[in-house]
Amino acid sequence: MQKEYRTKNQNKFVKFRKIVLISTIALVFPICLGIYTLLGGRAYALMSMLFVILAILPFLMIYEMKKPQAREWIPLAVMAALAAVGRVAFAPVPFFKPTSAIIIITASVFGPEAGFLTGTMAALASNLFFGQGPWTPWQMFSFGIIGFLAGIMFQKGILRKTKTDMCLFGFVATFVIYGGIMNPASVIMWQSNININMVLSSYVMGMPFDFIHAVSTVFFLFFAAEPMLEKLERIKIKYGLIE
Repeated sequence: MQKEYRTKNQNKFVKFRKIVLISTIALVFPICLGIYTLLGGRAYALMSMLFVILAILPFLMIYEMKKPQAREWIPLAVMAALAAVGRVAFAPVPFFKPTSAIIIITASVFGPEAGFLTGTMAALASNLFFGQGPWTPWQMFSFGIIGFLAGIMFQKGILRKTKTDMCLFGFVATFVIYGGIMNPASVIMWQSNININMVLSSYVMGMPFDFIHAVSTVFFLFFAAEPMLEKLERIKIKYGLIE
């Protein structure tokens, strides 16, 4: 009887956690970006720190039912660092980056909370090299939303962890989602009197670069997804991570 009661409470908490996660990403982050835009993008350091806190909170709710151990954080810390280092390592090749691929792989194994957190941290950490600025919160949200959607779609079985599904999602997510957010963001950041023609022009002008970015994501997913998934799944099962 006590076990059934505990299971029932856990199921309720899981639903509540999902509501918090979706609400944070779908409402809180866009509202924060809106306020940030109204402030003229001047408080980007403060906004970046706020984004980190907001990204961590839903993830911490996973551990509400148990005491977290250090080993449960290490795989995510490593993957976030790898995504950031990969972006820096390929700096000489414009827009050809493994970052989105690593975020998608992480999310497919550890879920949407982990994917969103990995994306936000990868953007923030890599910009220590590229330079922090008004673009940082936008990049954090863009990479984070890719990780969140990847986690949801693989968790729900909408996509399978195959090369075809991962590469297809990687291309669409990078080209449509990341490009679809960052292109108009460039107009918002640098223009005061914004009109629809500016936004449409940003999409058209950004397409070649978005295409290179999307192709690079497919490239890294095609060659790295299977070996990385195998190792991460083994670690997750062995240590019972993020269940």
